[in-house]
Amino acid sequence: MQRLGQLIVDDAPPDAFPRHHISWHDFDAMAKGSGGARVVRQLRRAERSRRLLLLRSLVDQVAKSPELADPLPSPVDAWDLLARVEQAAPTVLDLVLAHPYTGSWAGYTTRLLTQKISGVWPLWVHIGYVNALAAAAAIRAGIRFDIRIPAWQGEAILPTLGLVRLDCCDTAEIHGSPDGVEVRYGTGTIRLPTDLSTDTDEWWSIRRLVTRANGRTFSVRLDDLDPYRGPHEPLGPQRLPESETIAWQGLMSHAWRLIADGLPDFAEALRVGFDSVAPRPLTLFRAPSASSSDAFGSAIINRPADPASLASMLVHEFQHSRLTGLMHLTRLWENDPRERLYAPWRDDPRPIGGVFQGLYAFFGMTAFWRAQMRCGDRRGSFEFAYHREVAWRTVSAVRHDPALTPTGRRFVNAIAEELQPWLTEPIATDMIEAAARTAKDHYLGWRLRHVRPDSALVCDLAKAWLDGSPTSPFEAGTDQPPTPVPDGGWSHARADLTQLLVTKGMSSWLTVAGATHADLALVTGRFPDAIRGFRAELAEDPDRPASITGLTLALSAVDSSPATRILLRCPELVRAVHRAVREHTTQAITVDGLAEWLGQTVL
Repeated sequence: MQRLGQLIVDDAPPDAFPRHHISWHDFDAMAKGSGGARVVRQLRRAERSRRLLLLRSLVDQVAKSPELADPLPSPVDAWDLLARVEQAAPTVLDLVLAHPYTGSWAGYTTRLLTQKISGVWPLWVHIGYVNALAAAAAIRAGIRFDIRIPAWQGEAILPTLGLVRLDCCDTAEIHGSPDGVEVRYGTGTIRLPTDLSTDTDEWWSIRRLVTRANGRTFSVRLDDLDPYRGPHEPLGPQRLPESETIAWQGLMSHAWRLIADGLPDFAEALRVGFDSVAPRPLTLFRAPSASSSDAFGSAIINRPADPASLASMLVHEFQHSRLTGLMHLTRLWENDPRERLYAPWRDDPRPIGGVFQGLYAFFGMTAFWRAQMRCGDRRGSFEFAYHREVAWRTVSAVRHDPALTPTGRRFVNAIAEELQPWLTEPIATDMIEAAARTAKDHYLGWRLRHVRPDSALVCDLAKAWLDGSPTSPFEAGTDQPPTPVPDGGWSHARADLTQLLVTKGMSSWLTVAGATHADLALVTGRFPDAIRGFRAELAEDPDRPASITGLTLALSAVDSSPATRILLRCPELVRAVHRAVREHTTQAITVDGLAEWLGQTVL
């Protein structure tokens, strides 16, 4: 019977395995965004056990079919080497198991094996990553070893350390001794530098960003090499130029200071739970980020233009990690894959799981921007106003959803308990108005694209218009289930313009992709100009969702006419009737003209 990390992996009684749990006190604290390092350490211990189970399962499966690993040796050799590492340096084994991409590799390769599907590389390359993990652990432990690892297309990863660049061969022998590390391949030999953080022609190290603020040091890998750093499929190395690394270091130093100053409890959690950033290129507006449920403590981040955006993204993605870790301990919602709910952070309908994850991430961002607002930051005021509005809207929408388990409902109610007092915190009126307009803009655009009105009602209303007959009062806005297939495209230009307005001013508004003069007029409060501009846009393209929504917002800013009321309530019905009328007449009719007629008889 062999033990690895205090986990019995052969035939053993159930009580031989560690039991992971979280107290209700810590559960509630985490739901409210607190709990600090203590709760994260509990999640990491559970994650360690989960990864060991996945790892052993992979080893056992391949051991039964050794041809799957060919031309590499059986992964049993890697398991034995990891056992030796544990004996010599247990903390090194913990470090390698905690590596985010150990998790993403184990999840990805397990799916390949169990579903009998092929990956982007040969299966033996994916299986062989465990050999590379064991080699990296042995190098860190300073023990003597020999093991063969994949070097697909001449690139041999040593996870957490770096990448060996070979000029040939698909495998390489790693030889470690007290004298150093050698990589033997074909007829060649490469000796790795004594300091593995030093780059050479044959060796690229995994860089690290280190910063300190308020007595707290934050250290994170900037990993542009590990093949399992991506969200879905493995990636080849994408080495950053030195200038990019310097830019990342500057951003991270400032971002860490914002988090350490504004959210000290969260900063402690982030310090012990977040390990790696997989960098992507600079994005000026709405820099995207992502994370994998298998890669606890990591994120894929496009480099943002400013430190506050990076800090917000770190909070966002670590919230996902924490929630995913908790989900490995308890069920928060029943399986319901239907794409049926509005999520303010997505342009498409989402299932309950996606909305729950997004809510927790947005709740964390709300807390971050609240701290920035309290420091007198103008952008912080807008972002706090916006995030609290959409977070509360989502809490209200899902807290009674039948798919939630009792545990999930308790979690959402704890968020609500923390969030609700923030709704009355004072914010400048112009920031509240800008935030409300931005939130409403996105929701109306979502309805236009994903909610389909009753087709019989649309036909009846179009016929009444064409016949010039009065309509009977009708119900509007009774929602059909949304469809994931969008009816038209969407532009985020007004959201980007608003962010520009509250940070830098509008002198550079032309840098915002897709922004029109009508968008600019709406965002800057010139509503009559916006109305004229959107009417002109709709004369060219009467179906364009962003123009219909923009016109709706501009009209609602100057009056509360029947047209405004129905456009705010069910813009999809107005567009559908307008579209049906246009199919049967050449008579020019404006969207808001038809909306005025419809709005006079809607119940």
